[in-house]
Amino acid sequence: MSVAPASFLDPALLAQISDLALLARTVVNGFMHGQHRSLRKGSSMDFAEHRSYQPGDDLRRIDWRVYGRTDRFYIKQYEADTNASVVFALDQSGSMDFGSGAVTKFAYARFLTAALAWLSQSQGDRVGLATFTGDLIDVVPPSVRHLQLLLHTLAHVKATGQSQLVPAIEKVGGIALRAGIVVLLTDCYERPEALGRAIDALRVRGHDVIVFHLVDPAELELPGDLPATFEDAESGVLLPLKPGELRTKYQTLLTAHHTALAARIAAAGADYVRIDTSEPLDRALHAYLDARLSRSRVR
Repeated sequence: MSVAPASFLDPALLAQISDLALLARTVVNGFMHGQHRSLRKGSSMDFAEHRSYQPGDDLRRIDWRVYGRTDRFYIKQYEADTNASVVFALDQSGSMDFGSGAVTKFAYARFLTAALAWLSQSQGDRVGLATFTGDLIDVVPPSVRHLQLLLHTLAHVKATGQSQLVPAIEKVGGIALRAGIVVLLTDCYERPEALGRAIDALRVRGHDVIVFHLVDPAELELPGDLPATFEDAESGVLLPLKPGELRTKYQTLLTAHHTALAARIAAAGADYVRIDTSEPLDRALHAYLDARLSRSRVR
């Protein structure tokens, strides 16, 4: 699998592109260079490729003509004949507006949403968008014709207000009338068990769920040693702290939170991907592709 040049994926360089449609097209075209053209394989009449037989595979899908020529078992794989409905759920609460480097968590999430929506649309999927704090703010229903509306909406949203992740997620599932894929982009400031239950509800309704957990490097490190006053991005509460004295305990608690999030989200049958906003977008894009492929194999 080839890797796109860094210039297509570096968030600091992407921040210089004001047109989200151009940004999305640039990222996807660069990333997909050399990739297999199909993200999903299923059981339609359009042949895709062969792969080696694995124990447990349906014997009816063995290509006996290939066996006759090679004396080996190969399975036929086909392009999926149904496309997905993909809803991108974007957290636009005030904490997402934090950034210690070239981009904020929210800017990174907007870049990623635009690129993933473009990628999904290119595969024939219906794409939709829901931005939220405690309630849904902007909603673009999933449709094969809504990519430009989605990008236009993304271009105008701002991160502000207090997050109430659970009630917002509960409402996201109602946007897609049929079971599909919900891609959640958030900084996951929520109790793991509460978030897990909200994802459980989406899964019960038949939705596949992919959670991108956006983290700024400063949130991982708690930099600085001198006393400083920290302001809560959502409540405005001021906290005088000494980072040098608190760092070890802070990082221990943070690691425990992230570990619990990953475990609970996995227990719900969803994909969890923690993304450092200083890193290129390729890890997030590969994670999305891997999740799509694993889902199509199950189906």
